[in-house]
Amino acid sequence: MSQVPSTTPAPLPAPSPQAVPAPQAVPAPQAVPAPQGATAKPMIAFDDFAKVDLRVARIVQAENHPSADKLLKLQLDDGSGTPRQICAGIRGHYDPAALVGRLIIVVANLEPRKIRGEESRGMLLAASDLPKDAAASTGVERKVILLRPDVEIAPGSIVT
Repeated sequence: MSQVPSTTPAPLPAPSPQAVPAPQAVPAPQAVPAPQGATAKPMIAFDDFAKVDLRVARIVQAENHPSADKLLKLQLDDGSGTPRQICAGIRGHYDPAALVGRLIIVVANLEPRKIRGEESRGMLLAASDLPKDAAASTGVERKVILLRPDVEIAPGSIVT
């Protein structure tokens, strides 16, 4: 009679305590304090907020504003087929040449306004760690970060 090999696998040896690394504690994210001097603005009705038209736009040209040392003059493609110019207080925070091609978020339905002799038809969205007046009065350097989509999306896309 021939022996039939066993189909039951042999038990694996127990791992040694040193072979299994101890679980590493994941540090909790550091709480970022609220910007100093930032006060909340008054509440608005939802219907008022719903009037704001936020859109994606692509910067097609960026240059220093000819009459203001803190402004850049940006030419945008907002998907409408008509070029849009805005003036933004980000000079000193961004190199104009590095902005060309970047997608940003703009308030598209602001009434046009002359800013130091140049028409601005909108406003870009940016975050800052200090209000403008607090940075000026304390001498602390203010960080300004443009808000933008995470991935490529067409200019004119609605931000909700």
